[in-house]
Amino acid sequence: MAGRKRRRLKSLSVTYKDVARDSKKRNTNQEEEEAWSFLPIELLEFIISQLTLKDNIRTSAVCKSWFSVALSVRVVNRPPWLMYFPKVGNRFEFYDPSKRKTYSLELPELHGCRICYNKDGWLLLYKPRTQRVLFFNPFTREMIKLPRFEMTYQIVVFSTSPKSPNCIVFTVKHVSPTVVAISTCYPGATVWTTVNYHNRLPFVSSIWNKLVFCNGLFYCLSLTGWLGVYDPIELTWTIRVVPPPRCPDNFFVKNWWKGKFMAEHKGDIFVIYTCHCENPIIYKLDQVNKQWIEMKTLEGVTLFASFLSSHATTDLLGVMRNSVYFSKVRFYGKRCISYSLDHRRYYPRKQCHDWGEQDPFESIWIELPEDVSTFNWED
Repeated sequence: MAGRKRRRLKSLSVTYKDVARDSKKRNTNQEEEEAWSFLPIELLEFIISQLTLKDNIRTSAVCKSWFSVALSVRVVNRPPWLMYFPKVGNRFEFYDPSKRKTYSLELPELHGCRICYNKDGWLLLYKPRTQRVLFFNPFTREMIKLPRFEMTYQIVVFSTSPKSPNCIVFTVKHVSPTVVAISTCYPGATVWTTVNYHNRLPFVSSIWNKLVFCNGLFYCLSLTGWLGVYDPIELTWTIRVVPPPRCPDNFFVKNWWKGKFMAEHKGDIFVIYTCHCENPIIYKLDQVNKQWIEMKTLEGVTLFASFLSSHATTDLLGVMRNSVYFSKVRFYGKRCISYSLDHRRYYPRKQCHDWGEQDPFESIWIELPEDVSTFNWED
């Protein structure tokens, strides 16, 4: 009898301890929640402003005060627009993939020019008849001329805005499998500089742009997937010992080598392999382990691929995240072809395209200035 009472008292004692511990825990959690909820607005704004768009949206669901702060510092990026080149005349069309609307703009300054590349809203142009190379901003109408140069290859990029003192124009072509000719120039220069470099490994330059500027270096993907790197400060050219991205057997069909795209985003380099009727394969360069990693997710990044220049951005709303947008619009200009890594399929459905048959001079993705409402758009 006495033993049962002792066990009962011990059980009650344990129960009281559990209740006291839970109560203390609840009080502590409540105090912590109150401490977080009463953070100074300035501090809360700073913390939430450092978050990605996805985390910002999650944070806004905590409480009303956090929702208000998250909304006030939320940054939503605008995607680039697809700029179409007219076959006749000077009216250029611009397609907004987020609103699925097309606008047009008269640009007589581009008459007789071939568009080679785009970055930071600036176009790099080439006039075949006069061999004139120049920069042009279609929104401010600014023009910056470079020395004449015979640009026989379409593999050319520039590092940053031509208004920057660090702007370098870079182009490369193979003279033979063991020799490449690299030409560089910059705004204000009187001549182009061309130097021949010998390769440690065979390097045959690809067709159309497989070039990006990343962390102060120019990266160029060869026809067979080898990576050439040019340092504009040290004036060195090397072929990285990085095995080419793995190409599936069923990709070795007509034009498979044309349907590849290359983009850069905050120090990361992406390569997109496409083939008619097959899902794209996206690789990211692992600089440390010197290998290409196949990406099953882009972690919120959106890639915009075209032959002349490709772009990458983050913090886009809705289904545009974690996708690849290609430079082709279907359904009478209403739907841009895209591929979702989340759903592992093309949109619109069954609209995969043979990019090897695409005209490279049909369009280019272009980044827009912050305020586009002041331009004389025509629907």
